[in-house]
Amino acid sequence: MKALDRKLLRDLRLMWSQVLTIALVVGSGVAGFITSFSAYDALSWSRDLYYADARFADVFATLKRAPLSIEARLEAIPGAAHVETSLTQVVPITIPNVADPIIGRMIGLDAKVPQRLNKVHLRSGRMIASHQVGTSGLIETLVSEGFAIGRRLKSGDRIHALINGKREELLIVGIALSPEYIFAGMGGSPDQRGFGVFWIDRRALAAASNMEGAFNQVAVRLAPGATEGPVIDQLNRLLEPYGGISAHGRDLQMSHMILNSEIKEQRVLGTVLPSIFLAVAGFLLNVVLSRQIATQREQVAALKALGYDNSAIGWHYLKMVLVIVVLGVSLGLAVGAVMGHWFIGIYADVFRFPELRYRLKPALILVSIAVAMAAAVLATINAIRATVRLAPAEAMRPPSPGIYKPMLVERLGLRHWFSPAARMILRTMERRPLRTSLTIIGVAVAMAIVVTGAFWRDAIAVLMDTQFNQVLRGDVSIAFIEATPARIAHELAKLPHVTAVEVARSAPVRLVHGHHSWRGNIVGKPEQPELHRIVGLQRQIFAVPEGGLLLTDRLAERLQARPGDAIQMEFLEGRRESIEMRVSGTVTELMGMNAYIERHALNRLLREGDIINQATIAVVPGSEATLLNQLKELPKVAVAFSKSVMQKNIEDVTARNVMVFSAILTSFATIIAIGVVYNNARIALAERAWELASLRVLGFTRGEVSGFLLGELAIEIVLATPLGMVLGYLLALTIVRLIRNDEFHFPMAISSSTYAFAALCVLAAGIVSALIVRRRVDTLDLVAVLKTRE
Repeated sequence: MKALDRKLLRDLRLMWSQVLTIALVVGSGVAGFITSFSAYDALSWSRDLYYADARFADVFATLKRAPLSIEARLEAIPGAAHVETSLTQVVPITIPNVADPIIGRMIGLDAKVPQRLNKVHLRSGRMIASHQVGTSGLIETLVSEGFAIGRRLKSGDRIHALINGKREELLIVGIALSPEYIFAGMGGSPDQRGFGVFWIDRRALAAASNMEGAFNQVAVRLAPGATEGPVIDQLNRLLEPYGGISAHGRDLQMSHMILNSEIKEQRVLGTVLPSIFLAVAGFLLNVVLSRQIATQREQVAALKALGYDNSAIGWHYLKMVLVIVVLGVSLGLAVGAVMGHWFIGIYADVFRFPELRYRLKPALILVSIAVAMAAAVLATINAIRATVRLAPAEAMRPPSPGIYKPMLVERLGLRHWFSPAARMILRTMERRPLRTSLTIIGVAVAMAIVVTGAFWRDAIAVLMDTQFNQVLRGDVSIAFIEATPARIAHELAKLPHVTAVEVARSAPVRLVHGHHSWRGNIVGKPEQPELHRIVGLQRQIFAVPEGGLLLTDRLAERLQARPGDAIQMEFLEGRRESIEMRVSGTVTELMGMNAYIERHALNRLLREGDIINQATIAVVPGSEATLLNQLKELPKVAVAFSKSVMQKNIEDVTARNVMVFSAILTSFATIIAIGVVYNNARIALAERAWELASLRVLGFTRGEVSGFLLGELAIEIVLATPLGMVLGYLLALTIVRLIRNDEFHFPMAISSSTYAFAALCVLAAGIVSALIVRRRVDTLDLVAVLKTRE
């Protein structure tokens, strides 16, 4: 082994604790990078493989009812390679011994004709058999895997569905998946216990729902080279007479949209957070290596005198950096791979693939190694270059003494405010402003990451409280099979335990402003809704304008419309008239792109009388189950759900995932805090060992001597705390803005308890570091330290 290599090993052994803490910071950055991007790759890869294997459609359309005879016209659309029609209904589901309201989406399958698009994948059991219409036998069904697991259903179990007011008994014969329902939740909700997908014989569903010889859903696979825009336009024109609401591409398909949003989030997290870790690691490497080189000036001079050239000496110190980085990268790759597998296990409970495949691509490993190495080299190259340029004679001399002058508190005449010990601490900090500033920033960054990790709990809490306490103040929400006279509200109010009823009307529309358009539902509400309110991001309550439209800010942005602008509103049902409306205002809602109008004004525009198709009901506490059972007997009610049950199901899903994510970020942030505080303390101890030993000889106690050193760390942590709060807020805000999409606005909310928790985490890391350094101060060899070369 070469002499320089033996020196390298000796140096690493002497500074092993600093090597370990820096390697842990590097490892945290690499682990975060590998975890996020391997999860990103697994989700993207599994999605693409499943979409290709199941022939996932490119364009989707929903309508009221169209005859099967127009299928040939649909298949003739230029750019459409394959067209498949289907039948679907949303119905209430009843499971024996389960009181919770459950909503099911029934999809008709032709057992005799293989699917060409959106192929159902059988996980267990068998495919359904053809049902003999008119017989009283059980209707066989497949059930979506997430719902089956959540409700512990298996092949052979029986459930009931209320289809078109008639109670049908279903026999589960298999558990299945579909590319349309990788994420199977109602309206984007992660509640898999309250919503399930069921596939039954198409003829049985058509007979039960009075849809014989008809369809209400279309899926289109594009031909190679075709674009979705012209196909969507043609599809809308053909389906318009049949109640076609809106054809759209994959980007607006709910399951695809939620899955892509999660993939985007992993890409953002895998870029932002590891960058911070590696920046801190680079700072630590620079400080530690600079100090190591400063203490070895004589050794550098001796090496040059012995004939070692600049490149050999520079490579020696660069190898020290690379050894630390290799150790950190190795730890990061191992931890990242384990955590990546763990994340995929969590995702498997939410996103249902035939196989959610995890892989750690060699390219990802090489990128993580290259990024970590580059960050370390760039952070230390200047210190190495300055050292190798030293002439031997210059290196043999001790560093020039510093220029001493009165410090700031002395120049301001505040010297008497501070004790001698405090002035010594402040003088040391003021003479090294760059290192002090970087240490404060490093600790603040650690705190910011803890804030970012814990912030998700606050945001989810605000989201849940806003949606379930501020927006939805009723207890039960119902949708009717078809538009119904508003007098049904009086019938609902007479049901036992009902204390209030609020009705609404929604209608499919197309809003056009210039060259921008949007298809969706406009909701007609009371002027001052009480049970289902319109609540802004800052929890402002909005009234519904009587003579205009209230749009969510995302919808207004999409239409490029501002309050006062005139937009064209085209109804997609009934008379299909086009009316000019004014935008009265905008509201920043957390969920969805929505348009609101006063209900009576909407009915006047539709010329259909006082009509409703939705209702929200408030009941006496504890009587929701009784009301839900009564609603099952009303033939006009399509679905009903309980707010409390939905809230509980969502919280069960989100609570665990948020806690896991928060715990991981908190652990990483603690490593950063310990790395920054401990290394700064060790460097300060090495630089001031002679001073501290002198104080001991002069009669100062171990505690007093430690106070001079650790007092500096305490001040830096105190100064870093408010900065860390600000950086934490800005980091969380940056991530929220990067993951924002058209359908979802994550609330920016950080509670005081989160800031307190982050401060306590950093304080705990500081205390641990201080105790380790205090032990080293107590064991100083006074004789050895006081033997200086001066």
